Amino acid sequence: MMHGFIPPQRYFAYLTWQQIEALPDKAHVVIVQPMGAIEQHGPHLPLAVDAAIATAVLGKALTQLPEALPAYALPPLYYGKSNEHWHFPGTITLSAETLRQILLESAASLYRAGFRKLIWLNAHGGQPQVLDMAARDLHQTHPDLMVFPHFVWNVPNPAAELLTPKELELGIHAGDAETSLMLSILPDQVQPDQAVCEYPHGLPTDGLLSMEGALPFAWVTRDLTRSGVLGDATVATVAKGDRLLAALADGWVRVIEAVHRFQQPAAWRDEPHPDESLKTRPPEPPPP
Repeated sequence: MMHGFIPPQRYFAYLTWQQIEALPDKAHVVIVQPMGAIEQHGPHLPLAVDAAIATAVLGKALTQLPEALPAYALPPLYYGKSNEHWHFPGTITLSAETLRQILLESAASLYRAGFRKLIWLNAHGGQPQVLDMAARDLHQTHPDLMVFPHFVWNVPNPAAELLTPKELELGIHAGDAETSLMLSILPDQVQPDQAVCEYPHGLPTDGLLSMEGALPFAWVTRDLTRSGVLGDATVATVAKGDRLLAALADGWVRVIEAVHRFQQPAAWRDEPHPDESLKTRPPEPPPP
């Protein structure tokens, strides 16, 4: 079925236009766009890992969400900006410009229909910066549109308990966490006998520059790994994946509830501050 992991009653694409038109208080309905990528994940995992994780976590969260809270999942956005992996066959990548335009135009369509709260639930680590910039551009164009560019792993989860310190730091792609989660959600698509352990090659040892962090260097995946894996997939287990999935889903229930309650700050609408130095404020933006 088209909805896959998503509860059918929460699947936006199953609604008719009349049902969407009749939705009450659309400004507070939460729309969630699951986002991933189609890119290599080593010899043991399918190309669809990121899209599968985003959709499975969202589906479990929506199953647990109180029925009275209005929230709908859009069809997954499977393709992303994956050019760091494009030397590996099977990877399909959009440019940053194309991904940004898809995000802007799909959000504009939702805005036209009356929706004002949009979560981008992203599971691909190669594109958060594109989401951040697109979200700000959308909010600048539509001041009453609230956009939340979020990464699936950023809710509380037990990764620190389940993974080694080395894996937590360097296991960023197709390692223990992603493999364990895939064993939980799509076990038939995992090939454990092909799992490898490979950590990044040739990282700086000066303690200043790093692969990811405050002072990163630009890289593509083949610079760091031959197999396409960055981490230890050989120690992944279903039990770890079950714990990660449960925690991530619980966290996303809380995020969706928080977005439903959220009101956009608008200091420009407030009364002037009694401090004379703060009385000057920018003019009210023109209507969209």
